[in-house]
Amino acid sequence: MPLSSRHLLGLQGVPKEDIQLILDTATTFREVLERPIKRVPTLQGKTIVNLFYENSTRTRISFELAEKRLSADSVNFAVSASSVSKGESFKDTMRNIEAMKVDMVVVRHSAAGAPLFLTKICDANVINAGDGIHEHPTQALLDMYSIREKLRKIEGLKVCIVGDISHSRVALSNIYGLKTMGADVSVCGPLTMIPRYIEELGVKVIHNIDEAIQENDVLNVLRIQLERKAREYFPSIREYAKYFGITEERLEKNGKDIVILHPGPINRGVELSSGVADGLNQIILKQVTNGVAVRMAVLYLLGTLN
Repeated sequence: MPLSSRHLLGLQGVPKEDIQLILDTATTFREVLERPIKRVPTLQGKTIVNLFYENSTRTRISFELAEKRLSADSVNFAVSASSVSKGESFKDTMRNIEAMKVDMVVVRHSAAGAPLFLTKICDANVINAGDGIHEHPTQALLDMYSIREKLRKIEGLKVCIVGDISHSRVALSNIYGLKTMGADVSVCGPLTMIPRYIEELGVKVIHNIDEAIQENDVLNVLRIQLERKAREYFPSIREYAKYFGITEERLEKNGKDIVILHPGPINRGVELSSGVADGLNQIILKQVTNGVAVRMAVLYLLGTLN
């Protein structure tokens, strides 16, 4: 069965069947990544533009690798080396790119709603690679895939998202996706970083990190986004680490064999101690590997709709 939409703009309102299809398809492509020749001809002849208006390492490289593994022709758009630096608008940039007959656009932008805007001015399939503090659907999909790979299920699990919930597009996409797939979702962090509306999404708010560890099967620990002035929401980095940082001592004290995720990049000694970031509980590098497979699945499923 095909996906119900020709774009992936977020996970809000995405049917369970679509998420299940993406995760199941990713399993097939995960096997491809273990082969000596990590390439299939699935999207041969398709042209994909990676339109990144914000800096990125994991997401951009992951999409580039996924496109190459699917034999698509990919073009990477660098804002600093484009006409954007001369004042060209987002709309005109996209219309010029589309005039070159591209099939798909992967877009990251600081403005929430930029991917939705693209769907209204171009015919290409659009994939949201992160828009402002709105959503980051492929990150949530790879998080769910990694949880399912580790624990063999998602439904019925207790997952707590820890950190700066207010400024995190990863948090919002994870909440929508995990709830749709039947997980029990909670959030934990400084009160200044927890949106007032969050409980309306069916999410429990936990105020103590030790309680979060005790109650949950999985912690998805978010990066403190210093570039978005997150430091203004708590007294100091040291205090944040003291009350919400995940350390070996904290895990041992709570006696919990819990699974630790992190979307990266890690602020070591802040969200996670180095011991936890490199320890046996974390599956952070598995997330990175699985990100390629999940993005291959999304590109394949959207690319074969046309």
